[in-house]
Amino acid sequence: MKVPLYTKEGKKKQEVVLNPEVFEVRINRRLLELVRDAYSANLRRGTANTKTRGEVRGGGKKPWKQKGTGNARHGSTRSPIWKGGGVVFGPRPRDYSVDLSKTIRGKALQIAVAMRGREKNIMLLESLKLATAKTKEWADIVKTLPLQGKKAVYLTKDLDVNLKRASRNLQKWVCVKSVSDVNAYDILQHVKVIIDESALEPLEKRLMAGVSKS
Repeated sequence: MKVPLYTKEGKKKQEVVLNPEVFEVRINRRLLELVRDAYSANLRRGTANTKTRGEVRGGGKKPWKQKGTGNARHGSTRSPIWKGGGVVFGPRPRDYSVDLSKTIRGKALQIAVAMRGREKNIMLLESLKLATAKTKEWADIVKTLPLQGKKAVYLTKDLDVNLKRASRNLQKWVCVKSVSDVNAYDILQHVKVIIDESALEPLEKRLMAGVSKS
């Protein structure tokens, strides 16, 4: 598998051959689906909450006497059938998190990266170091790359201060992640994968760990 290497000016410099043991593994789409759902569940806060009839304020007095009024019998205005009453079987705070083993997370990351490679959605970028922490400098570099309007994730070896600050306002377009922090969900949520030239070797080492354990 070969991927293009671009300069900061957006010019194609050469093609780089990727390690076939890492980038040409069998694609297990079912595993990716399970891992993506697990990561999505872990992002849920689970704070939705409704009050039962015992938690709604008021309703301590019987609205009218039991007999003689012609009305149905009621003991409280906070009953679920009353307006302003409690909620029956409503959502309650809960934990949606799903535990994934280190092996599954590593394997899923490798498969996700390999899938993007087969889709021709991986590119390398010449090692760069921003002179300032201004968004414009980072945006000018990104605009030169053939992203075709797709969301991208940029993988770097070390996330320095300038790059972290400059990319803050563009995270919805190009998400910046260090090789040590990226996971399968980050790859699946972005169509294009931009790998800093200096980050390729650390990334392959991390993905190789997933190969050896699978």
